[in-house]
Amino acid sequence: MLTAMFLAAFILITVHSQETEETITYTQCTDGYEWDPVRQRCKDIDECEIVPDACKGGMKCVNHYGGYLCLPRTAQIIVNEREEAAAESTSGRNNVIRRTPADPQRTPPNPTHQIQCAAGYEQSDHNVCQDIDECATGTHNCRADQVCVNLRGSFSCQCPPGYQKRGDQCVDIDECTLPPYCHHRCVNTPGSYYCQCNAGFQLASNNHTCVDINECDANNPCAQQCYNILGSFICQCNPGFELSSDRINCEDTDECRTSSYLCQYQCVNEPGKFSCVCPEGYQVVGGRTCQDINECETTNECREDEICWNYHGGFRCYPRNPCQEPYVLTSENRCVCPVSNAICRELPYSVVYKYMSIRSDRTVPSDIFQIQATTIYPNTINTFRIKSGNENGEFYLRQTSAVSAMLVLVKSLSGPREHIVDLEMLTVNSLNYRTSSVLRLTIIVGPYAF
Repeated sequence: MLTAMFLAAFILITVHSQETEETITYTQCTDGYEWDPVRQRCKDIDECEIVPDACKGGMKCVNHYGGYLCLPRTAQIIVNEREEAAAESTSGRNNVIRRTPADPQRTPPNPTHQIQCAAGYEQSDHNVCQDIDECATGTHNCRADQVCVNLRGSFSCQCPPGYQKRGDQCVDIDECTLPPYCHHRCVNTPGSYYCQCNAGFQLASNNHTCVDINECDANNPCAQQCYNILGSFICQCNPGFELSSDRINCEDTDECRTSSYLCQYQCVNEPGKFSCVCPEGYQVVGGRTCQDINECETTNECREDEICWNYHGGFRCYPRNPCQEPYVLTSENRCVCPVSNAICRELPYSVVYKYMSIRSDRTVPSDIFQIQATTIYPNTINTFRIKSGNENGEFYLRQTSAVSAMLVLVKSLSGPREHIVDLEMLTVNSLNYRTSSVLRLTIIVGPYAF
């Protein structure tokens, strides 16, 4: 229990004059009391009423003799005091119970009696001394930058909120130098202050805390994808695009420029992607590779007396009967010169027509075709040679056995181009028997290396 008590005291000094019996009384009250000219005694000052904002931090003010207490609002105080102290009203303050005993010495005022009021008081119409409000009457001497606060019997000159006294002057309180009021930045102003937030933040409703701004929800500054981060944001682009120098907009990525190996033939850039195309006679496989189209199976435009031969990048139509006089067709692509015909004695006995296709710029040396005897006679010797079509030395015929030889490409060929090479097999025996056969090979070089 908190208890505080100050005794009221007054000094009466009485002077008797020989001429008169006038009594002059001088009064002096201790701190926390003031002289009551009506009752001619010291009475308690209610500091809870005259002191502005007497208690801080949500505490409640409880007046008592000669002072006051700041207590929690939930505290309950029982005060025993006399009626004159009880008259200094503390009613309206929660949890304060006052017990006021009767004053048997109290005498009602005499309205016809002229009373003498102390300084700061004046006689009212009811013949009682009442406080003079110097602030209302303008009889105070407070400066223009000060606030007048009326007190009982006097007044006080105080500084307005946000200012403090320094000598006789009121100077601004720099709240920004005090314990941090603001989350980020504090800006002092005359008599007050305000808070600012860093970029990417905004003031909360309490005007002190800074909260992150979600720029992606607010106005989405990004051209494509926006990701909010604390105090800022970052932009990203969809696949096939890249951020521009401003880090906000997206520019198409030219994949065809970044790599020359994306497509086998040609790369075509498109917004956000790319595609591969192939030349005529080819089709795209797997998105990037070119594959030959077999026109002989899809769009055969050859006549009935022709056969269709597909090659890399196109097709050719060749006659079904390639035989020329005096040769006659004995089987598909095989022409024989009859022995009964005298002209045939100086000509190869048979001519076989074959077709093949190779890619352009093929790596050399490269084995491309094998020739082999179809009929083997005992006691015979077979030799092989390139009879015609090798004027530029692109080919070489290497014998691989007694009955076969391999055609070797020794110079790279570029297409589109057609080469007709006659490969001859000469057969002889010990009885001077001599015969020959020719394989007429048509080599079609495609226009591309695929």
